[in-house]
Amino acid sequence: QVQLVESGGGLVQAGGSLRLSCAASGSIGSINVMGWYRQAPGKQRELVATVTSSISTNYADSVKGRFTISRDNAKNTVYLQMNSLKPEDTAVYYCNAKYRVAYVGAVDAWGQGTLVTVSS
Repeated sequence: QVQLVESGGGLVQAGGSLRLSCAASGSIGSINVMGWYRQAPGKQRELVATVTSSISTNYADSVKGRFTISRDNAKNTVYLQMNSLKPEDTAVYYCNAKYRVAYVGAVDAWGQGTLVTVSS
């Protein structure tokens, strides 16, 4: 199994920056894709950004040019640098890892979530 622990959320003013971190432990060798999702109050969870083991990245249109996802395979950690934050970025941010389990197939692991609040 894979366990994920997030850190770095908090309160920031519009236009400010925050950096989220997510450390993976457990069966980390089986992880393919890591990423960040977010869920705002009353809304469904949505993709923010993903990065593969070959460091190929993908972003939601709403964060392109403002957020950067990166991955340090040596530290088993994925980061989300968030710049030019907007009030609509306020949400609980969840780290995700997609990995394979023998005889089961693809599995999702989720972190506990970290709250990001952007004030106007």
